[in-house]
Formats: sequence, structure tokens, C-alpha cells
Amino acid sequence: MSSSLDIRLKRANKVYHEGPIQLISNNIEVVKPGKVPSGKTEIPFEFPLHVKGNKVLYETYHGVFVNIQYTLRCDMKRSLLTKDLSKTCEFMVHCQPQKSKVQPGPVDFTITPETLQNVKDRGSLPKFMIKGHLDATNCVIAQPLTGELVVESSEVAIKSIELQLVRVETCGCAEGYARDATEIQNIQIAEGDVCHGLPIPIYMVFPRLFTCPTLETTNFKVEFEVNVVIVLHDDHLITENFPLKLCRV
Repeated sequence: MSSSLDIRLKRANKVYHEGPIQLISNNIEVVKPGKVPSGKTEIPFEFPLHVKGNKVLYETYHGVFVNIQYTLRCDMKRSLLTKDLSKTCEFMVHCQPQKSKVQPGPVDFTITPETLQNVKDRGSLPKFMIKGHLDATNCVIAQPLTGELVVESSEVAIKSIELQLVRVETCGCAEGYARDATEIQNIQIAEGDVCHGLPIPIYMVFPRLFTCPTLETTNFKVEFEVNVVIVLHDDHLITENFPLKLCRV
């Protein structure tokens, strides 16, 4: 049984491999040498997850530049004339739930041409107003992200409204730090020119393997964000970003 933390640092369009870092390794003998009877044989086993040195067991997470995996390999040694058997499978590790309660803290938002950032020519933008709220940005990872969105007005017809979940991975080494944001999933919550003034529910489930409680360590960070994306028929893209803090309770 072993686990590894794999870190890749991206700088100047190159990816430098910084891992894997082994967090835990353990070998146990579950059956002594001898014959296995014909038919189905079940062999129960168990072992504690003890870390190596002062390392920490992080929750299972599959990312782009940070990857945390725990694997179990079973080897069956056989006689000289037959080939040994081996099988590897991954098992999931959940971190200990935090004792303190999560304060939901709803977040209200209003999106207009004036509230958008990184816009060079606001005069070329069509007039629109979109209001809504997220029920929480401090989120319990086992519960969905929820909220509501209302298109109050828009001069241009709406093509689509989407929710984009993003992972932000920051990795560091002697050469410096690199911060990269990549999409985890994109969910369409409305299609076409929706009725103005009609509440549209926001609902997104956090995928298990590709999210984990927000992590911040000396060598790397794993954070999450959600983008509310409105696509207009004239190909204008309106995006509102919300940082999320995920935890397990």
C-alpha cells in the first residue's frame, strides 16, 4: 500500500516535474506461504494509515499540476513455472471533518457593464442587468453549490447561461511559483433568450475526484472558484468570478 503527492511546476510554457513525493508506504503479509484451496477464497485484512515522518495525509485529489493518490497493490507469488499475479487499485481518503460549523454567508451580485473588470471600451457593450445570489461561498464539499440568478434586462438576446467550476493550483520550488487556473466542469443552467425577471436556479454538485477541501501548504495550494458566464447572441461573453472555500464537516 502506498500513496504519493505529485507536483508539476509550469513556467514559461514548460512543465517541470517536481514529484512524486511519497506520503505513506506499508507492506504486510496477509497469507503465509502454502496452497490456496480451489474455489472462491476471501482473505480479510486491515492496516492503519501511518504517515512517513512529519508528512500529512491529504485528501484524494486529481488535478492538473497537483495530484494526490492512494493505491493498494496485491502481489501473489507463485511457483517457478507459473507467473506471479499482481493487481493495483486506488482507494479514496477523506480528511478529518472540521469541528467548527461553516457559516453560510450568502453573496449577492449585480452584473452590469459598469461592474465588469478588464474592459477596454465599455461604450461598445450592450446594456444589461443581471442580479442574483449564491447561498454560500464557504461550501461543504458534500453539498451542492446553490443560488439564484435573474436577468432583469438585456438589449441583446441571451444565447446561454453557464456555471464554470475552476481549480486554481499554485506550485512552488527553488525557481519560483506558478499559478494556473483550469476548468473542472461547465454546466449550462439556461439556454436561449430567457424571460426577464424569471428566477433561474443555480445548482452545482462538486465532483469527488476533481475537488477536495481547500488546501494551503508550504509547497502548493489548491483553491477553487466558480464563474457565472452569460453568452450573448452577438458573441459577447460576460463573466462574474466568485472564489470558493471548500471544507468537509
